[in-house]
Amino acid sequence: RSITRSYYRNSVGGLLVFDITNRRSFEHVKDWLEEAKMRVQPFQIVFLLVGHKCDLVSQREVTREEAEKLSSDCGMKYIETSAKDATNVEESFTILTRDIYELVKKGEISIQDGWEGVKSGFVPNVVHSSEEAVKPRRRCIC
Repeated sequence: RSITRSYYRNSVGGLLVFDITNRRSFEHVKDWLEEAKMRVQPFQIVFLLVGHKCDLVSQREVTREEAEKLSSDCGMKYIETSAKDATNVEESFTILTRDIYELVKKGEISIQDGWEGVKSGFVPNVVHSSEEAVKPRRRCIC
């Protein structure tokens, strides 16, 4: 319900997660968004709205259209996930981190001394997915 200030400290991204089978959780999204924005001032956070439990189609209380409208009105993207069958779980983190990275590249999120939100340094050129097959190393028989 309420997150302590320490969880917000140095944040640059956040997932606002609601349960698509629970309308009350959806109705709290704007409150959570405002609380998070207030706690990180003067900095800004990139948010992704996540509707979880998308595997429970017959129990859905919040439509995709409602969630997409809210996310658009609040200036964030929307994705639906399922922890049960792993639908879009990794993708949600990938979307959020790519959006943060793009804002850093554009200079809209700046790296500042004394702030741990984003660290500068080596940034890999490729984002690897856990779904990618890892090729086994061939062993040399010499």
